[in-house]
Amino acid sequence: MINIEIIRSEEDWALLAEPWNELLSASITNSPFLRHEFLSAWWQHRGGGEWDTDELFILTGRTQAGELVGALPLFLSKNHAEKPTLFLLGSVEIADILDVLVSPDHLTEFVDAALAYLTGPDAPTWENLQLDNVLEDSPSLAGWQAAAEKHGLTFTQERLQPSPCISLPGNFDDYLNELDSRYRREMVRKIRNALGYFIPVHVARVSTAENLHDEMEDFFTIMRENAEKNRFLTEAMAAQMHAVTEAAAANGWLDLRFLVVGREKAAAYLNFIYDNKVWVYNSALGEKFTALSPGISLIGMLIQEAIEEGRTEFDMLRGDEEYKYQLGGQDRWVVRAVLSH
Repeated sequence: MINIEIIRSEEDWALLAEPWNELLSASITNSPFLRHEFLSAWWQHRGGGEWDTDELFILTGRTQAGELVGALPLFLSKNHAEKPTLFLLGSVEIADILDVLVSPDHLTEFVDAALAYLTGPDAPTWENLQLDNVLEDSPSLAGWQAAAEKHGLTFTQERLQPSPCISLPGNFDDYLNELDSRYRREMVRKIRNALGYFIPVHVARVSTAENLHDEMEDFFTIMRENAEKNRFLTEAMAAQMHAVTEAAAANGWLDLRFLVVGREKAAAYLNFIYDNKVWVYNSALGEKFTALSPGISLIGMLIQEAIEEGRTEFDMLRGDEEYKYQLGGQDRWVVRAVLSH
């Protein structure tokens, strides 16, 4: 039997940091966006201003012996129809892959216990439980559907976005051979041209808190050269990204990279290295050195390095930008599941 406990305060949630991350490492979906420090940073800034709610509502599940075996990180707000709705922490824009935290062995029991509580007399008032950015192949979806039927709820599911991912082979030549021939030639040519440029070119790596704030400000400066990204990068969003990268650096999974031409930063990728995978979170491409194709040159070098370091995946995350497929990305989808009264 699983006992459900409710967390409503940040102070109580903070006490769970270590067991939370231990649970995540054995969960059906092990994503950096579900790490305690990521979600805590997200909550502090409400997704860069995406939300203004203050109602934290986290369900945890423990065995009779007190072992933490499940966590459903929720908050209570209103959906676009102004209906009271429980959302996953991290929803919707800046946490790419979300889910319930639970091992395969406890999935069915925990989901059932969570819904039993949420449909019981002690639950808050809600009309929808909305689960955004869950991978389409997550076993939790079938678990939610079965539990919804048991507890008299309606279950719906829809695709939101593709989330391309590259499975990395054992060596870079094998990776190149998997690409379409024209993209393979372009990749090799652009990396060669960048490394042979008349001004020295190198890749700089930022993975610790030292000078991180200034490095992120450089990243933002390059981002703002793109009109769409400049609109995205509000003051609140910049504060959110500072908090997330500081949390990632403090816990050892930040990987911020710059392509540096001489002394100038021409392009950058904000990545996470987690669970032996590279997660490509955001990018910034400058306009000064376009002849070098700095974005493709840099990401090609990073893929080569990831393969040499034995990484298993290069996850391009949400979005259907064409370059992701040119680099060998294979589609997965993230979905939205909604359970309704």
